[in-house]
Amino acid sequence: MAGPGKCFLVTGPPGVGKTTLIMKVFESLKVNPSLKLQGFYTREIRRAGQRVGFEVVTLDGRTAPLASIDISTPESLRWPNVGKYKVDVASFESLALPELQVKEDTDLFIIDEVGKMELFSSSFFPAVLRVLESNIPVLASIPVPKFGRDIPEGLNLPQDLSSKIC
Repeated sequence: MAGPGKCFLVTGPPGVGKTTLIMKVFESLKVNPSLKLQGFYTREIRRAGQRVGFEVVTLDGRTAPLASIDISTPESLRWPNVGKYKVDVASFESLALPELQVKEDTDLFIIDEVGKMELFSSSFFPAVLRVLESNIPVLASIPVPKFGRDIPEGLNLPQDLSSKIC
């Protein structure tokens, strides 16, 4: 398990700046080429000033769709919904899960975020737990659900995560 002081979990409702904070930390750390950073973050996709989706971005800049309001393929009809967004679990898993593979030389994992869309992947939370159990420092964001809604399958993220770390 990650030792005391090895984890920093940023939590709060949507729009309070969790990702902005994580990105500022990441930007300040990546100037040191000797640091081995691993993980991903999510960012909004906007068109004409409107949010139309989200993408997952690795720390080395590779991207893949996470969710969109524009997807209308026969396959996407089976994808889970979060509000008006269709979640492309396969796309998320193909990019994000390899970034959560524990490697001995990693100095810090960045995981933005452990949220409802990401948790539609049945492999994601176990991968996050492996990272936490690796004793490698972690910076992660966990959203507080809006209006008392539950995270999928009733998972109480802050309690479940904090029992594994810190």
